[in-house]
Amino acid sequence: MTELHFTKGQGTGNDFVLFADPDATVDLTPERIRAIADRRFGVGGDGVIRAVRSESLAEGRALVAEDPAAVWFMDYHNADGSVAEMCGNGVRVFARYLTESGLVDLAPGETLTVGSRKGLVDIQRTTNGFQADLGRWRLGIEGSGADDVLVRAKNLDGARPGVGIDVGNPHVVVAVATEDELADLELTTWRCSTRP
Repeated sequence: MTELHFTKGQGTGNDFVLFADPDATVDLTPERIRAIADRRFGVGGDGVIRAVRSESLAEGRALVAEDPAAVWFMDYHNADGSVAEMCGNGVRVFARYLTESGLVDLAPGETLTVGSRKGLVDIQRTTNGFQADLGRWRLGIEGSGADDVLVRAKNLDGARPGVGIDVGNPHVVVAVATEDELADLELTTWRCSTRP
């Protein structure tokens, strides 16, 4: 069994398991990710973020060729083991992890460029945290073949139309009728399906 030294971090309510693997030596299988992210039998988290030197991953080497400042790559995996391009909350937590771990020095007002599967991401340290420039958003969910989706969630009366928005990773925006309806939703058990 491999020993893994990790940190837990959260950004705007999303929590992540973070660890440094500069040379990409840890084998991150989907099964291992699910085990780490499991809230009952693992550490628990919305995802797992590995800090890797960009030069250690094929995706990262291409980004360093584009911008040598992208020394670090955010290797992000969802809790279900799937690979993700980007997470806005996760990249801010990643920047905090890099600075707190002493892997980078970043003073307030300075910008850090990191690699991700979305591409290069610029993160600025502010006086009270970090802000990330995720680039331009676009309507629709890339690869879905549809611009809108139907969303079903526990305690939501029937399926609702949603609008797909991609900010490097897909999101769906759904209108609800009241604040009470929103408060009653169980958002951990939602399902989206694209409409042709």
